[in-house]
Amino acid sequence: MLAATNATEEHVHSTFASRYVRAPVPRFKMPEKSIPKDAAYQVIHDELMLDGNPRLNLASFVTTWMEPECDKLMMAAINKNYVDMDEYPVTTELQNRCVNMIANLFHAPVGEEETAVGVGTVGSSEAIMLAGLAFKRRWQHKRKTEGKPTDNPNIVTGANVQVCWEKFARYFEVELKEVKLKEGYYIMDPEQAVELVDENTICVAAILGSTLTGEFEDVKTLNELLTKKNEETGWGTPIHVDAASGGFIAPFLYPDLEWDFRLPLVKSINVSGHKYGLVYAGVGWVVWRNKEDLPDDLVFHINYLGSDQPTFTLNFSKGSSQIIAQYYQFLRLGFEGYKNIIENCMENMKVLKQGIENTGRFNILSKDIGVPLVAFSLKDSSKHTVFEIAENLRRFGWILPAYTMPPNAQHVAVLRAVIREDFSHGLAKRLVAHIEQVLKEMDGLPSRLQHKKTERETQEEVFRYWKRLVDRKRAGVC
Repeated sequence: MLAATNATEEHVHSTFASRYVRAPVPRFKMPEKSIPKDAAYQVIHDELMLDGNPRLNLASFVTTWMEPECDKLMMAAINKNYVDMDEYPVTTELQNRCVNMIANLFHAPVGEEETAVGVGTVGSSEAIMLAGLAFKRRWQHKRKTEGKPTDNPNIVTGANVQVCWEKFARYFEVELKEVKLKEGYYIMDPEQAVELVDENTICVAAILGSTLTGEFEDVKTLNELLTKKNEETGWGTPIHVDAASGGFIAPFLYPDLEWDFRLPLVKSINVSGHKYGLVYAGVGWVVWRNKEDLPDDLVFHINYLGSDQPTFTLNFSKGSSQIIAQYYQFLRLGFEGYKNIIENCMENMKVLKQGIENTGRFNILSKDIGVPLVAFSLKDSSKHTVFEIAENLRRFGWILPAYTMPPNAQHVAVLRAVIREDFSHGLAKRLVAHIEQVLKEMDGLPSRLQHKKTERETQEEVFRYWKRLVDRKRAGVC
């Protein structure tokens, strides 16, 4: 009877008066006993309050807001396993519709009733891995047919590529040949890229929307130069376009820009649905020009879920919610809606850019044509650095990344603000005001810099800056 009374009292007491909020939160071992659901919820909810505000996280390209109607669809599908195609045929059909719509948007040479070649992924990282594997396998097949060795493949990129390209190269044993950057030019030079191409190059990867500055690389010029080299050598080196950020921008703002399947050497394109595809994190896409560009021996066929199902992914089980959300956005917004949203992002980017320029303290490194972001560096870093600015902006809730450029421009340190759908004109004005306040306060402080820093010291400052942010968060929740 006593045990029953104690159990009843536990439910009568408020959550914050219970013993569960007085005990340390388990960190390394699963707790021995259960706790009430409201207590478990409150403990976790309270820890999560110390996370940054996603809406103010201007480091990320990833979508942080969707309409409530789409949220409902996603929650309704949260228990559907995407891979169970036979059990959830409509979800599979929605994925296929998305692939066809994206292929059409990128001018893939498919007929009206023809099915495009592509697949949904958990993001552009998986999409790039799949595209890279297809290039490697096609190159291997070609080399074997010619009686040549297949043990030294390479891929040519700019030094500004996202880390997933380095992962692909390391995980799948492909040499990464990088075109170095230089101050004032922070994207891959197509002429230098083509110079690096040899008979072992499986593809050249161009970026439509550099992570560093948002710029679009010149895919058309790359296609022209590479076509000429292929004619001279017979290598047939193709192009992949990493359109993770720019794939849902260029078709709406720059329809005449030739970067996609209109260029003959472009054989595959990846794009992130969870960036300017306007879906929450967890969805990417890769599409191929035609079936010949995806080798059959990379496609698996399984039947233990009820029917024959072709699959080409690095993952297997995953949720269906993001696929459904992507189709919702295509259906809900259409071409007109996406165009309006991206135009609005560009307008708010210009407001922020103008405000930053008006301080007179920064150089703007990003361009007007590209991904809606503002990348900027201090004109004078002799007393204070962009890392100090980023750290001081955190107290207002803003998360702006500070980083150094890749080789050979690593002496340039930059702040970057990514403009997403939910970043308004008002927030742009407020951010400028906070930057001005931080600059004024820093002007009254002694310099942290006693001497001109070496490249190593600059890299160490970058490391300490991010480590402080991580340690601060850990100290708050443990």
